[in-house]
Amino acid sequence: MSKSLPSPRARLRPAAGFTLIELMIAVAIVAILSAIAYPSYRNYVIRGQIVNATDGLSAVQANMERYYQDNRTYLTTTGTPVFTPPCLTSTTYGQFTVSCVTGYPTATTFQLQAVGNTGTQVSAFSYFIDQAGNQWSTVSAGAPSGWTSCATGWEVKAGQC
Repeated sequence: MSKSLPSPRARLRPAAGFTLIELMIAVAIVAILSAIAYPSYRNYVIRGQIVNATDGLSAVQANMERYYQDNRTYLTTTGTPVFTPPCLTSTTYGQFTVSCVTGYPTATTFQLQAVGNTGTQVSAFSYFIDQAGNQWSTVSAGAPSGWTSCATGWEVKAGQC
């Protein structure tokens, strides 16, 4: 039996697979999309974690107001029994720790802080509120670009004070 030669058409068929240039173009496209998507995703995750800080501050603020209504002071009461203001005990809400600002409470004022826990994506963020409902936030070095401190409210989205 003799072997037949492949037809001329079969010999001219290109090899299956991708060329190196096609592969490099695909990798470049994926890299560009990743460079655009990752910062947006990171901001989205941070915004989700900041809700823990604002919710925690609101909860402790309400507890402080209840404490004041019961005791007519934000300070620790004396006598029997002794009552301690809720903010003197640190409470963790998600990635944030809520407590009193150093030097507070006084008899008629308090300041609460929610500080991002070390080693988390929100470690550069701190949120504050006082007895009058004034809110402010600080963002330190290490935060993603676009996030800034805000003297008149809580920065809950990059660039929107």
